Amino acid sequence: MRTRVLLISTYDLGRQPFGLASPAAWLRADGHEVTCLDLTRTRLEPEVAAEADVAAFFLPMHTATRLALPAIDRIRAINPHVRLIAYGLYAPLSEDTLREHGVQTVLGAEFEGELSRVVRVGGAAVAEAAPGAGAGARARAGAGARGGAGAIERLTFIQPDRSDLPPLARYASLQVGDTRKVVGYTEATRGCKHRCRHCPIVPVYDGRFRAVDADVVLADIRAQVAAGAEHITFGDPDFFNGPTHALRILDRFAAEFPGITFDATIKIEHLRAQAALLPRLRDAGCAFVTSAVESIDDDVLAALEKGHTRADFEAVVRHCREIGLPLAPTFVAFTPWTTLEGYCELLRAIDDLALVEAVSPVQYAIRLLIPTGSRMLELAEIRERVTHFDPSTLTHVWRHADSRVDALQSALEQLAGHRVHAAREEFFARVWDVAYAAAGRPAPARRPLAARATVPYLNEPWYC
Repeated sequence: MRTRVLLISTYDLGRQPFGLASPAAWLRADGHEVTCLDLTRTRLEPEVAAEADVAAFFLPMHTATRLALPAIDRIRAINPHVRLIAYGLYAPLSEDTLREHGVQTVLGAEFEGELSRVVRVGGAAVAEAAPGAGAGARARAGAGARGGAGAIERLTFIQPDRSDLPPLARYASLQVGDTRKVVGYTEATRGCKHRCRHCPIVPVYDGRFRAVDADVVLADIRAQVAAGAEHITFGDPDFFNGPTHALRILDRFAAEFPGITFDATIKIEHLRAQAALLPRLRDAGCAFVTSAVESIDDDVLAALEKGHTRADFEAVVRHCREIGLPLAPTFVAFTPWTTLEGYCELLRAIDDLALVEAVSPVQYAIRLLIPTGSRMLELAEIRERVTHFDPSTLTHVWRHADSRVDALQSALEQLAGHRVHAAREEFFARVWDVAYAAAGRPAPARRPLAARATVPYLNEPWYC
């Protein structure tokens, strides 16, 4: 039966949503009528919602899930008979809240095959408990079908279909000095073989990852380059989960697309262990590598089970600089273990390592997020700081033992929101002053400014 399907994205870090393009290809191959709606670029027209048989929301991250809730309510109001589906990493983590908003089917990790089956048979492929049942009952009824940690389907991926998405030029771009490059996005792997305690991937994949066939990845890149992409983001949680697979793709990428650059996300642990491979990344056209450093405090890194130390981070910074491979570190700057002095020490480390131009302003204000299923709740010291679960924010709310730390985080979050496009050196100088004032100390002199190479970055400011 031909079904009219809306695939909807509410937020995907300013990029053209892979999570719409990939299932669109599967559903169209089954003969369904598919409309892709990226609500960051396209309005939800009432007549489109009214005609849909199925509305499926792609929820790859926390922000996307929060933004989806009012959109789900609006579609239900327009079309009470529409079948509502949520899929993606954060769908199973937010299942109770989604069902309270009328979502009937919740799919997790490898969603394309199950989404196709649900649309094909009207939902009978998924064993579902009644909407009022608790999460435990639903987990027993159909965790494997939803792609939770208990079972992740192995899929044979096909080339995504981006035909009705807004053009790449309307999305976030790569900023290289005064030059902007059009950016495409693809995935060579999904999931992650690591179990970092704070990571939202862990409750779903639980230390597993899946490789996407190299021919499919290259075909997706080829189509995006033909559509104007001058740079490709590999959106894998960790590009070096399978370094042989990654390098096989990059060798073909460099040969077929000379002059096209790329970026990837790689753990400090992998950058350290695979140091000999990094020149190959650079030579293949890597504009920068993002790495979730999170903290420079070894005790915090151990609690998060990050797999690296401060010394490892500093060694990677030095090596990347020596070989000319820009590193873009990200941080969870505010945790229950953060102290005012510790925060100032983080700033000093960023300054001493000459990383000011490599750190996005929002990184100075990132606060530990504890969603449903987070391994952070395994720690008694975390549970002691949590006050309640807030369904409106989809997080376990925690308070710092030192209210001054929470006040500093709030002040920096507002500063980042108001000055998100400020020059990075200028923004850092302001954070430096605010942090030392909060600590009740005079701000020390910073390292002398030296001529620095231009650091490329994606101009979408948020990272969560």
